[in-house]
Amino acid sequence: MTAEEKRLQESRERQVHWKRWGPYLSERAWGTVREDYSPSGTAWDYLPHDHARSKAYRWNEDGLGGISDRQQFICFALALWNGRDPILKERLFGLTGSEGNHGEDVKEYYFYLDSTPTHSYLKYLYKYPQAEFPYTWLVEENRRRGRNAFEFELLDTGVFNDDRYFDVFIEYAKATAEDLLIRIQVVNRGPDPAQLHLLPTLWFRDTWSSGLDVRRPHLRGLTGTTIELTHEYHGQRWLYCEGTPELLFTENETNLRRLYGVENRTPYVKDGINDYIVHGVREAVYPERTGTKAAAHYPLSIGPCQTVAVRLRFPSCAPES
Repeated sequence: MTAEEKRLQESRERQVHWKRWGPYLSERAWGTVREDYSPSGTAWDYLPHDHARSKAYRWNEDGLGGISDRQQFICFALALWNGRDPILKERLFGLTGSEGNHGEDVKEYYFYLDSTPTHSYLKYLYKYPQAEFPYTWLVEENRRRGRNAFEFELLDTGVFNDDRYFDVFIEYAKATAEDLLIRIQVVNRGPDPAQLHLLPTLWFRDTWSSGLDVRRPHLRGLTGTTIELTHEYHGQRWLYCEGTPELLFTENETNLRRLYGVENRTPYVKDGINDYIVHGVREAVYPERTGTKAAAHYPLSIGPCQTVAVRLRFPSCAPES
């Protein structure tokens, strides 16, 4: 019996919950029926991509190359910024059914490279352009084209010319069912040095604002670069971050002011880390290093054809153990 066969048997017999954590996080939840509260059922129009970074989802979360528990109470994924985009890259971009000339269509390049049945090992690849991501161009050109024309793809925009892009690999390996090892490798495929802001991000699905569960989970930064999690269902967990990243904290709550013009409960909202990184808004994140969404900020300078690796660990054991 192989190690994976043993894990599968333990999972079937409910001796060890090897499948509690896995790739249960969608790369995109905006523009779908999962978060549609429109009176006429216009799911694609109710929640556009521009709102996704600011609106806390109720039923399901999304993220790049992410993992979560089965209920998506606790989520982990990547956020990226190349220094040129108008927003952080936190989820896949695509066209809704009414925007694409052939219907709904994701305009990204990402690959699921490996996974064992118990998700004891996972590997994912995302290709991120070093040039500004052409959000508007993709929408406008595909809208202009008719059904008999080819789709206008991200590759057609030229943002991958001369190999000026990053390969971002993320791997997960389980030391135990509750101890996840994470390795992120960023490869500069281009001919020149390039900057990338890497932000491994941890957050709770917002179950408290809607009244689904009034008990609010909690994140806080400990001494150094460790994040402590407290959740009613999962108890305490910790995220250990390699190196000396800056830890950024906000709340996973809707930015009501931006979307609806009404006051927020707190100035620290879902898109706070985006505003801090992209727009330099220092007051968008908690100075006390607490909240329900957090990211470890790694500003990377990567030479041509160079690889930079960052490692993290996400166990259910305390720092001193």
